[in-house]
Amino acid sequence: MTTSDAAAVTWLTQEAFDRLSKELQDMIDNRPAMAQEINDRREEGDLKENGGYHAAREEQGKAEARILQLQQLLRSAKVGEAPNSDGAAGPGMVVTVRFDGDEDVEKFLIGSREESETTSLDVYSAASPLGRALTGAKKGATVSYETPSGKTLKVTLIDAVPFTG
Repeated sequence: MTTSDAAAVTWLTQEAFDRLSKELQDMIDNRPAMAQEINDRREEGDLKENGGYHAAREEQGKAEARILQLQQLLRSAKVGEAPNSDGAAGPGMVVTVRFDGDEDVEKFLIGSREESETTSLDVYSAASPLGRALTGAKKGATVSYETPSGKTLKVTLIDAVPFTG
């Protein structure tokens, strides 16, 4: 698996997959009620001054966007434990790092923000600058990455273990 392939995979625990699948089904099941709400508001009169109608349409738009997001995520998700890639950092791994010039270590999960609801760890996307720099790195490696503000930081990988939820 290349670094770009690893970054494209979203590993989810079975619990997260089930929770997101239920959320998706609940939202799909709620479509008729949402459409009825819009119709009820439309019948209240002048659409230019009908705040309830516009609010209902906005909620429908947000719901449809979330449905599409969940469908895409669940379609491409891998369920279970991410493969142990020889102690290398990557999606599904809990990494311990030390930033250059700092004696403290930080521990976080490289994964999907959807996993943040199943763990107290901070979660960094594999597509983030830090996630991309660490993906494929082995224990003891020091990597550099550029922050969104343009600053270059160095971080040393202390440990990488599979996320167990």
